[in-house]
Amino acid sequence: MRMSFPAAILVAVIGSLMSCASAPEPAVPPPPSGGDAGAPASSAAKDRAKALVQGGLDAGAPAPAAAQPAGAQPAAGQAASADQPPPLPGKLTAEEEAFLQSYLSRLNYMVYYDEGSQIDPALAKRAVSMANRYLIEKMGLAVIDFDQIEKNKKDQQAAYQSETGGSIDLIQYLAQKFNADVYVELSFTVASETRDSRYYATASGSMKIFDVSTATLLGSIVLASGGAAMSPNSADAAATNAITAPIWQAMPRLVDQSKELIKNSLGRGIRYEVVLQKTPDSRAVSQLRRALARKVREVEQVAYSPSATKLYVYTFQPGDKVEDALYDAAGAAGMPDLNLVYSRGKSYTFDTGL
Repeated sequence: MRMSFPAAILVAVIGSLMSCASAPEPAVPPPPSGGDAGAPASSAAKDRAKALVQGGLDAGAPAPAAAQPAGAQPAAGQAASADQPPPLPGKLTAEEEAFLQSYLSRLNYMVYYDEGSQIDPALAKRAVSMANRYLIEKMGLAVIDFDQIEKNKKDQQAAYQSETGGSIDLIQYLAQKFNADVYVELSFTVASETRDSRYYATASGSMKIFDVSTATLLGSIVLASGGAAMSPNSADAAATNAITAPIWQAMPRLVDQSKELIKNSLGRGIRYEVVLQKTPDSRAVSQLRRALARKVREVEQVAYSPSATKLYVYTFQPGDKVEDALYDAAGAAGMPDLNLVYSRGKSYTFDTGL
């Protein structure tokens, strides 16, 4: 029987479908041994295919690495942050506590008077000398003589302006220059009278205690003569008796109180002021600051410019150890030519050599 052309096509299509249905399924390869050993390759292949479809990867580029699971440890070569959290204030090691007690036992004092209080200079000198006498005789301390301060007020004017630019008071500058830890400022008034050919005087005022490094007022002690001082000779002698006696009596309290106040102010450590001249690279300054923080309790950057940077360094170490730590930190920060320009008390100025 003769078939038409469309019928022949239909028969051919049916034959083809029957051939496909009767063909055996291709064998599926067994999974590789080792459990999930093929999972990373499969995941990488899927990531590569996805990137190719989205147009984010060239055909010859390597497949993106699979993301690390949560909680995975960083690679051994990955650098940790160089920032060091400061210790808790007041939490001292045994070594730091020993240094603090030694430091408090040998505080250096500079005693002077308030020049703005209109005290007679001669009487002011006697008052300062009485305070110094107590420190010498009762405490066994070296003191800064009144005349020495007066002389340096004149001789150090040029150095004072050059080093500070007038940013601190001249007396504070001299106290730092003399390496004093405590500055005591006397301020008082004297009232005099004459009765029955005798001279009487009363005095009242205060002894203020300042931290030399920060110029912070830590406390004060009241001065009072407790009654009229008398002299048969002169009003000047009566005034001298009225002020020197209460100063001598107040000195034990001043010494004890200054130790306690200084100790309470050192929760972060003794503060050293460090000025770095020539700091054009702020990143190098950051590296130095981080390296220095590993050797002291805390480093605070308070000012920066390409010409100079100011740091506050807090530690329970002497000044020479702070200087050594600066050299080590500068070497680690690419400033091997760092050198000390000058120092006074707890203030240090360095040239970076940059």
